Amino acid sequence: MAKIKKQFKIIIEQDEDGYFMASVPALPGCYTQAKTLSELTKRIREAIYLCLEVATSDVQYRKRLKLFASEPLFIGLETIEI
Repeated sequence: MAKIKKQFKIIIEQDEDGYFMASVPALPGCYTQAKTLSELTKRIREAIYLCLEVATSDVQYRKRLKLFASEPLFIGLETIEI
């Protein structure tokens, strides 16, 4: 039987030191950082797997998922000059 794939939206930012940070709004507390985008992709994938694993055994985390998780609809990104 084929394994069902899941998709998650990821928010990626870059801080003032050049590090990339990723978070997954659908999985509270699921975030990581890395020096490169390719390393960030690897790390956020690992973080997602860990969060999903915790969700299978931790009742408190499942409650947090129900209360705080969100799956944002991407609207866009704008720069505003004032």
